[in-house]
Amino acid sequence: MYLIRKLIKNNRAATAIEYGLIAALIAVAAITAMRSLGNSLTKTFNNVATNLNSVG
Repeated sequence: MYLIRKLIKNNRAATAIEYGLIAALIAVAAITAMRSLGNSLTKTFNNVATNLNSVG
């Protein structure tokens, strides 16, 4: 009975899972932002390269 009460009072596992979920959410948001930024940079560099080739 003591062991069951001790396990119920233990919040470390739940807290670790919550921190893990927060870290995963932040990682997904960062990956999404980096992909968007990467696509934008690709378009910008392609535009610059096209303009340089047309001038030269």
